[in-house]
Amino acid sequence: MTFKLRLASLFDDPNCLLSARNRYQFLVTLLVNIATFSHGLGVGWMSPVMRDLQTAKSPLDFAVLVHEISWIGSLVGIGSVMGNILAGTLQDRIGRKMVMFGIAIPYTYLYVGRLMAGMTGGACYVVLPTFISEIADTHVRGRLGSMILLSVNTGVLTGYIVSTSVSYFTAPPFIVALPICYFICNFLFPETPHHLIRKGELAAAEKSFRFYKNTKRGDSKAASEFEELKFALNKAQVQSDLSFNYRDFITKPALKAYASALALLICNQFSGSFCVTTYLSDIFAASHTTLDVGMCTIIIGVLQIVGNYVTTLLCDKYGRRILMLISTSGAAVCLATFGCFTYFAGSHDLSVVGWLPLVILSCYVFLCNIGMVGCLFVVLVELFPAKIRSAAVSTFVVILSSTVFLTLKIFPICMAVWGISVTMCCCSVITFSGFLYFSFFLEETRGKSLLES
Repeated sequence: MTFKLRLASLFDDPNCLLSARNRYQFLVTLLVNIATFSHGLGVGWMSPVMRDLQTAKSPLDFAVLVHEISWIGSLVGIGSVMGNILAGTLQDRIGRKMVMFGIAIPYTYLYVGRLMAGMTGGACYVVLPTFISEIADTHVRGRLGSMILLSVNTGVLTGYIVSTSVSYFTAPPFIVALPICYFICNFLFPETPHHLIRKGELAAAEKSFRFYKNTKRGDSKAASEFEELKFALNKAQVQSDLSFNYRDFITKPALKAYASALALLICNQFSGSFCVTTYLSDIFAASHTTLDVGMCTIIIGVLQIVGNYVTTLLCDKYGRRILMLISTSGAAVCLATFGCFTYFAGSHDLSVVGWLPLVILSCYVFLCNIGMVGCLFVVLVELFPAKIRSAAVSTFVVILSSTVFLTLKIFPICMAVWGISVTMCCCSVITFSGFLYFSFFLEETRGKSLLES
């Protein structure tokens, strides 16, 4: 009886994701993140494969050179820009759900596969943060939003495991089943009430609102909440139609948001966070570690998930800013330490501490994922004033995808020309610069209403 009472009190807690109010929001978030899991699976699968393509173990019957590897790695960025633009252009015209159906595009091999993976991933990073933020209550929005990168990294870990366990030509046909499953799941839930209200479909919007809040038709409190949402959105739309012009993009809050968003994107990408995920096997191979590279890769994949899970637990409780500060400062120290280790390991026998690269990179990946990776899309959506949010977020996600292409293209070349030590130390300097900026200028966005200006 005591256990039942405790369980009942847990489900009555409004902060519990499985409470009556939140459970459908949580369930739908899990379903839509099948797409991000699939994207992560494609990224993780390619990391060990790209390493093998440069060795005698290559499954291909032709040589793959460094500049070709850089294209294989970076084409995901070009595809991501294409996906960003398409999703950003279409999500307000045809709805979040229709764009999300289009994400279910299967993956193929190498150049074409990386381009298509980038397109689906880029679309995910535009439409899913918007979709989740519109169905989620304010007090759980951070946790649900951070699940995007949690599912990506779960997919990355699965990809690492699959690539080391299943042959190169066997894995992709099975991976294609995931987008199909995702496509079917999209029929199980409605469009967001925000989008339906903006389109004037009020009956469908009210039904959608009741679904995501898990309330019945006669619930007066839910009816009042829906009327408040409708009034606020209609008021915002009228104001937008009357006064939306270029001046809205050059207000003080908007300019401050641009600066913080740009710092966030630069720090996120030029810290090497996504490059490490993509070229992890190559990095371990160059690190003078004495441990098995495949095992190290899988351990890092686990730490990515742990870091993102910690984000889901802490971002709504302690806020986004403190996690960003811990993440950037800690990651900068780890990168500098890794650079110093690989520098001295090149001229001294450090095999007695050959496990150290794994420890350093494990700490680095964990710290990256509790803040500047795990909170990226949550903070990006919350930074901007309501009137320009849609346009600004779409623009900055395109910029993010462009920097993904740039960093993935130059990272293997930097490793080949400068060496791993200099490359990692440069990433450390950029990450620490991000820490300094966030210390002085980043505002806390926890609890901020998406209708605030």
